[in-house]
Amino acid sequence: MPHAKAADGARIAYQTAGVGSPLLLLGGQSNNHHWWDGIRTDFETAYRTVSLDYRGTGDSDKPDIRYSTMGFAEDAIAVLDDLGMDRVAVYGTSMGGRVAQWLAARFPDRVHTLVLGCTSPGGRHAVERGAEVRKSLAGVDSAAVRQALLELMYTPRYLASASGPFNTLGDPEMPAYAKRRHLYASNRHDAWDVLPDIAVPTLVVHGTDDRFNPAANAPLLVERIPGARLALIPGARHAYFDEFRDTASPLVLEFLRAAQQ
Repeated sequence: MPHAKAADGARIAYQTAGVGSPLLLLGGQSNNHHWWDGIRTDFETAYRTVSLDYRGTGDSDKPDIRYSTMGFAEDAIAVLDDLGMDRVAVYGTSMGGRVAQWLAARFPDRVHTLVLGCTSPGGRHAVERGAEVRKSLAGVDSAAVRQALLELMYTPRYLASASGPFNTLGDPEMPAYAKRRHLYASNRHDAWDVLPDIAVPTLVVHGTDDRFNPAANAPLLVERIPGARLALIPGARHAYFDEFRDTASPLVLEFLRAAQQ
């Protein structure tokens, strides 16, 4: 598997598939590139998809140092540099959407189109998940925590018929310290002040029933990013892109196509 070298020397593993213009896919907190398994094929006939293993996950290095969403964005730039890609479309979901905000705001010459899924601006302006959700994820019973996370990601109807594997529940091989570093990075994200600097076509997508990252964050992003469009998927929870892929993937593809005409 190829690796790019980050500014601090850390090796960042990345993956490519498909043909066409490049599309960078950024997944969620404490997840590696398998977040996109089964979904990226929706994009591979039109795009050369690029994913990465965040530092601390997958085949990337796992330094025990402070992580940040801005740092993850810099790692993504290292991957694009290694591939020789100047400008790309970016589709970031969950924490990946937070990373994507920094990419579009701080590296405007590297991003031409942006999709932000199930994410938030972070900081004091964001709408935080409720106390009940936080409590369900902080328990000591690992099976109960996993079930709580599944129910935040997917609807009961989907879980009743799906057998898995579920690729959105985190990298099972991550060291505990790296999970803490990821949690810190996501919790400390605050891009509110730079969102108005994003000057590329932007689509914000969110499931209406998302309690993990409340759907109320979506209009905040749309109001803050000039010209951004909002697309809500009725009934979807956090993993809208997975469970509702028949709706979400064509929606994103159409936006990307129209934005690049």
